[in-house]
Amino acid sequence: MSQQVYITHISSFLPNDPVSNDDMESVLGEINGRPSRAKKLILRSNKITSRYYAIDPKTGKASHSNTELTAHAVSNLQKQGCELNDVELLACGTTLPDQLMPNHALMVQGELQLPPCEAVATSGICLSGMMALKYAYLSIRAGESKNGIATGSENVSSLMRGHLFTEESSSGEEQLKKNKNEIAFEKDFLRWMLSDGAGAVWMSDSPAATGISLRIDWIKQLSYAGELPTCMYAGASKTEDQQLSGWRNFMPQEWMDDSVFAIKQDVKLLNEKIIHYTVTKPLRTLAKQGIVAADSIDWFLPHYSSGYFRDKVYDGMVEAGCEIPQEKWFTNLSSKGNTGSASIYIMLDELFHSGKLHKGETLLCYIPESGRFSTAFMHLTVE
Repeated sequence: MSQQVYITHISSFLPNDPVSNDDMESVLGEINGRPSRAKKLILRSNKITSRYYAIDPKTGKASHSNTELTAHAVSNLQKQGCELNDVELLACGTTLPDQLMPNHALMVQGELQLPPCEAVATSGICLSGMMALKYAYLSIRAGESKNGIATGSENVSSLMRGHLFTEESSSGEEQLKKNKNEIAFEKDFLRWMLSDGAGAVWMSDSPAATGISLRIDWIKQLSYAGELPTCMYAGASKTEDQQLSGWRNFMPQEWMDDSVFAIKQDVKLLNEKIIHYTVTKPLRTLAKQGIVAADSIDWFLPHYSSGYFRDKVYDGMVEAGCEIPQEKWFTNLSSKGNTGSASIYIMLDELFHSGKLHKGETLLCYIPESGRFSTAFMHLTVE
């Protein structure tokens, strides 16, 4: 018989002091000494009022690496009583690790000086953190491990600082001639949407001796990459036929000229497809399989990137015949920001320690990814 799996401890780490909307540009830095024209519009839409950056506001230099953010989140599990030296599995997900190689989990293990254990990194964007959690869940469920740590982390501000765009922007006239002046919105858009943070969970084959635990009932991931082109990407450029050409196909000077390493988002494609392919279509599939029943859910934890999408997510659920009233929703996007793969961990951490959860209640977590339109749902029960 398969082993039950429980989340017994949850922690998070948010670097430095919260940054308000008014202070964002002073921390990230202006591009070519000019305030962003898109900033106010985007902030009004996304409804984020504060976020955290791994940037020293006095010097503008990085204060933490992605590895360090993750290690701090894991160390906070130890403060809750988890014995890190007993861990059997470390699974770490992130969008952009500090290096191309070795993998992120190995760097985190090294930073923490953990004893020998299985260490696995999952790649992706927002789903990388959930897939790390699923790997640990399946390992414990199969009896391969008795316990495990899963993490999600992002240090996106390292790519959002204004000075990194200066040389790129200085060739703006030439870019306009090539009809490639994407920085006007596609990339500047993301500067006001994304921020830094890390989260970690301790998972075990038995519930905690005291306090609550979250039994993992199931985790389902569905990708629609076979149906749609790429929407969010970095380290590549889009060709005229909507294919991606990776960074190795360019000369080093082209990396700068064509903004190859900047994070880009096809906003038009995002708005047209994100709800249908990450809410309505997958929920219909899960409902048809009989594993999702909206009236049995006590808490819905949605990771949407912007407050702009809140009502759209609800409308997509209604269309799928899986309506969960918004009074059952829990999110901390406005105060903690959009931290990508770490967001669901940071939400769970706050709710888990809020005193609001009671035995027998059920949670449904929703994590979409616009990279190539994938989605994940996780069902939990409070023990």
